[in-house]
Order: sequence, then C-alpha cells, then structure tokens
Amino acid sequence: MLFAGVVLASYLLGSLPSGLWIGRAMYGVDLREHGSKNTGATNAYRVLGRVPALLVFVCDTAKGMLGVYLGMVLVGGQPAEVICGIAAICGHNWSVLLGFKGGRGVATGLGVIALLSPKVTLIVFAVWALVVFFTKYVSLASIIAAALVPLLMWWFGEAREVLLFGLAAAAFVIIRHRPNIERLLKGEELKIKAAEKKP
Repeated sequence: MLFAGVVLASYLLGSLPSGLWIGRAMYGVDLREHGSKNTGATNAYRVLGRVPALLVFVCDTAKGMLGVYLGMVLVGGQPAEVICGIAAICGHNWSVLLGFKGGRGVATGLGVIALLSPKVTLIVFAVWALVVFFTKYVSLASIIAAALVPLLMWWFGEAREVLLFGLAAAAFVIIRHRPNIERLLKGEELKIKAAEKKP
C-alpha cells in the first residue's frame, strides 16, 4: 500500500501544470491557447519569453527529481526510484488536472535522469544545449539527447533498471516528437525564437 501511495503521489506531483500556472500568473495567458498549445518550456519561450520559460523548465525538471526522491526516501531501492520517476513523467504528459493532456516529458524526464544518473544528465544537457544553439531546433535537440540517454547509461554501466528506463524514456520522447520529425524532414519545423514579452 505504501508503494502504491508513493507512486500515486509521484504521478500527482508530475500532474501539476507549472507552465499553465506560470503563464496565467505572470501574464494572464493560457499556453494551451497559443503557439503549439503545449504547456512546456519551449512553448512558454515562444509565447511568454525567456524568464517564464526558464521558470517552467525548472519546475518541470523539479517534478521529475522529486518523483524519484519520493521513491528513494519513502520506499527505497532503484526499482522504486525508477517507477516513481516514470509516474512523474506520466503525470506531466497525461495530467489529471488538464484532462489527461500535457507536455512531451523532456524536462521532467531530465529531472528523473538527474537523480538516477547525474553523469549522463550533464552530458545529455550539454549536447541538447549545443544542438539548440547551432540549429535553433529544440525538437531536434530533444530527439538527439533522448537517443543518447540509453547509450550513455550503457557506457557508464548503470544498473539494469536504470538502463531499461533510459531505453523506454528515449523511445517515448522520440515517439512523442513524431510530428516534429515529419516537419524536420520537410523543412517545415519552426526554429526557436523568444517572445518579446518581459515579466
């Protein structure tokens, strides 16, 4: 019962729509009605600007970290940490507070990996940042970073549970970006550009 309760708590934590709340609090803007209609950091960057987007990114990343932390402290063991991390990602992507809709789980997934495999997180984030800097395509950066996760976990000899999570998370992120992949191949994907709004 304790384990089930902790998993549910991780899911509910992941369900907190930080992007929606930050958009409404700072500008009275519902991100679901603008841009890609996604409540994640990328759409916040395009619609609201740099500072709100950073806040959304930090909050979404923290949800993943806290999910793993709950499993670590209240249950213990890597299987519990991984499952609670997955629950937080599921909450972000299918939030009970947003009618079981949400984002693509990149930032929340990064938060999960940050606690499960810090070395991999640093490398993956650096690669993501470099790809965004040189190409201005956040989707391409997210896809490349996701694909690197299981490879780096295998390279660093992470535990089987963590490696399996990395494989599943990478596949999930790439599948969620399928429309972006199609637009990239057609040359129709939009490059990232911050809104002019200031908090």
